[in-house]
Amino acid sequence: MADRVVIFGRAGQLGTELVRLCTERGCVTHAFGRGDVDVTNAAAVEELVIRHTPTLVYNATAYNMVDVAEREPEAAFAGNVLAVRNLSMACRNADAKFVHFSTDYVFDGETDRPYSEDDETHPLGAYAVSKLAGELFARAYTPDALIIRTCGVFGLAGVGTARGNFVETMLRLATRPDPIRVVEDYIASPTYAPELARCAVDLATLGATGIFHVGGGTPVSWFDFARTIFEEAGLNPELRPTNAREYRTPARRPRFSALSNAKMERLGVAPVMPLRDTVRAYMAGRTARQ
Repeated sequence: MADRVVIFGRAGQLGTELVRLCTERGCVTHAFGRGDVDVTNAAAVEELVIRHTPTLVYNATAYNMVDVAEREPEAAFAGNVLAVRNLSMACRNADAKFVHFSTDYVFDGETDRPYSEDDETHPLGAYAVSKLAGELFARAYTPDALIIRTCGVFGLAGVGTARGNFVETMLRLATRPDPIRVVEDYIASPTYAPELARCAVDLATLGATGIFHVGGGTPVSWFDFARTIFEEAGLNPELRPTNAREYRTPARRPRFSALSNAKMERLGVAPVMPLRDTVRAYMAGRTARQ
């Protein structure tokens, strides 16, 4: 019997890929966006979940304006904590498995190796605290929840949107005459949305519970990520390195937040594609959309 799946956040970079993949795999899929249901409204969330009797619920919603969260922490907590509480409670009442997505920002970046699921968390700002609190609510209300931490997601749903993603930001800056300055001392593992969706669905299919990391593989600086983007796009703008001291932001960020996928791979999930391959796939998909 096919899984009955409900996906929240259907229009986002991850949600779009989850809808596509679950549908391709034969799941009975119902997907909802911001205009369909207010995830901070517990009664509305529970009514929707119970109506569709899902076996799996994916939460691809999030408040992710990291710097803005420093001046409006209430909004971050509504989107990343209250919403998760409502969704996890609804899953518990409907006997549905809850799959929730979190972030590398739960760590402080004071390391020189990719983080594992057993490493101690230490969030540095309002957004990061809200995401860690969401994890705690998910685990409190649905002990068999699957919580997936990821990093720097980029997907084709970001093309042409107001906020976009890092790839779109770089491509937009490349159309201007000014030099492009990108930090070279912040290291992450940017993750391609289709690969994140695949790993998430595979983990859920395997019955995984608890916390798993799904990052983009080899650690890379944001400067080197930008350089890869321009190489794959066939562009040659003036790209200059900068650093944390020169590039100040309202929110503190972990300087090293790459994630280790070893736990996921030990369970039998195929490794993610190399970063350059995912950037190439992104560019090909972007061209096809034009």
